[in-house]
Amino acid sequence: MAFIKIKPDLKQNMSRLSDILNIPEQLLISANLGASLDEFYFPGVNQQAGKDAPPAETYEQLELLVNERPRLDEEQWLTETIVYDSAALKNEIEKLTECFPFVTSHILGRSALGQPIYELCLGAEDAEKTTHINASFHANEWITTSVLMKWLKEYCLFLCTGQHVLGFSPPELFRQTKLSVVPLVNPDGVDLVLLGPEHLGIERDAFDEMNEHQPDFKEWKANINGVDLNNQFPSDWEIEKRRKPPKSPSYRDYPGDEPLTEPEAIVMRDLIASQPPDRLVALHTQGEEIYWGYKGLEPPESSKVIQTFERLSGYKGVRFIDSYAGFRDWFIHFYQKEGYTVELGKGKNPLPLSQFDDIYCKSRGILWASCFFES
Repeated sequence: MAFIKIKPDLKQNMSRLSDILNIPEQLLISANLGASLDEFYFPGVNQQAGKDAPPAETYEQLELLVNERPRLDEEQWLTETIVYDSAALKNEIEKLTECFPFVTSHILGRSALGQPIYELCLGAEDAEKTTHINASFHANEWITTSVLMKWLKEYCLFLCTGQHVLGFSPPELFRQTKLSVVPLVNPDGVDLVLLGPEHLGIERDAFDEMNEHQPDFKEWKANINGVDLNNQFPSDWEIEKRRKPPKSPSYRDYPGDEPLTEPEAIVMRDLIASQPPDRLVALHTQGEEIYWGYKGLEPPESSKVIQTFERLSGYKGVRFIDSYAGFRDWFIHFYQKEGYTVELGKGKNPLPLSQFDDIYCKSRGILWASCFFES
């Protein structure tokens, strides 16, 4: 992580430090919330300028040290498109939080196989609004994690470079909105799809019946227990249980024996219940549509926000669908706040990576707009 040993008195003038670094003051405040008195953290790539040097005692000394730091916009990994299994995501999170110390990461809980489910957070401490975004509830929709992580890296980079995008000012979004991101809700399922059961240390025979003896696991949608995580929430769950064809664990569509039996669903329920966000966005794939209503319980502002999402993406907003027990359904039902399910792309899941550039071009505007609230 980029940091400098510094005379504590210098940290009393964050405005001056902001001018030296050409980094918004609010980012520096956020980056240094956990710093010791004599350490000053700032966005940068793995540079510990003050590791072996005496503390900078003047702003001039500090400026000499930080001017040696590498340019963020020259870091190739910040613009790369990556397919994330659980190990690749862990590595990316470590790099992201090292490079951008205003981003924090913690483990919300663990999957059925004990893998961590991460939440990434950023935003000013006094931000008045909160947006939550998640991806890969469904294993064969792993491309949603790639979309979300690429956008998150773009957001962090533009925060530091001052670049505006699609009419939005990233520093203003940071000041206004706390962002909660869960990029991989279903790590076991995604690893199964991308790597196969052997990678997970599980015999293939244990999955063949649930997988209907298909030659591979590319179409696996459920968690590792054969339960559809997005049919696990207590909002008319009984309707989905009654009408879903699978009556036992399956590679897709089985809602479980009762609501909230699966650890991944419980983790997501607990996250929302602990501090309900003002807006929830769930990334899925199939149809280039955005579902935004639920039984008329959605707040009035949803109808205006969906128009912005439609304009920026070209996707079609759909208010009502014959579907229940989903994460977004439950959120709107219990909290009467904005909830959106964004269906990226078209085709058969898993959507091929060859569609990524088109999907990202259309969906990134939704992600930017999800952090913007009308004053």
